[in-house]
Amino acid sequence: MSVLAEPTFAWEPLTPRGVAAFARASFERLFIVQTLFASLAAAVVVWVLSDGIFPTISEAIQQLPEQGKISHGKLEWTEDSAYLLAEGKILSLAVDLDHAGAVRSPADFQFEFGRDSLCVISLLGQAEVAYPPEYDFVANHRDLRPLWGAWEPNLLGLAAIGTFLGLLLTWLVLATVYCVPVWVFCFFGHRALNLRASWKLAAAALLPGALLLSLALVLYETRAFDLVQLGFAFGMHLIIGWIYLFVAPLFLNRVTKSASKNPFLAAEK
Repeated sequence: MSVLAEPTFAWEPLTPRGVAAFARASFERLFIVQTLFASLAAAVVVWVLSDGIFPTISEAIQQLPEQGKISHGKLEWTEDSAYLLAEGKILSLAVDLDHAGAVRSPADFQFEFGRDSLCVISLLGQAEVAYPPEYDFVANHRDLRPLWGAWEPNLLGLAAIGTFLGLLLTWLVLATVYCVPVWVFCFFGHRALNLRASWKLAAAALLPGALLLSLALVLYETRAFDLVQLGFAFGMHLIIGWIYLFVAPLFLNRVTKSASKNPFLAAEK
């Protein structure tokens, strides 16, 4: 690989050669590409929420009675003791006052409201959380519908901003951690890469995995993936980052014998 010309087109972090090009690119160009990938991921998250989760919540609110609340750690419920409020592929919402298993849904996550606690059921098992006795919550159609209508767009906006900024921060931290092993690998592999360039390469190496996870979320929402396959894709997006970290440097030039005696002479373009 070292006999080939070193890559200079630093715009596509989808191949190891494309990732290697970012080692010589400016921080501004790297940030532009990171922004594009983070924006795509944020758009996918908003779409999954607005199409696969929030409609189920809206339908569940429509099915609530006119009177009801959670007060002093107890659910005040006057309807049937076991009742399915709404069901989607990802989420279902139900009431089962005794958590007797009378309502079960094929949804990936079931939120079941009992008399004293909320039970969350998924492939990972179930967890039960007691209602906080110091707070009161409305649990009726009349009060929740306008409240949800006001908060739904705000929650979508917060999800978009949180995903975007969270990814940028995560990439910043991981690139800072990963740049050291990349630099060590390049030093012993006689590749012309200093710590600054190693950081940029490490940051670019995280982008293919992020794109894979975004695609997996799209397939999950369109029912092409189930929850197990989504979990597998999540694990693969971490592994792919490590693969790119140590394959991409092989597309960089080797240092000359004189320069290899001192790693600090490997100057960045």
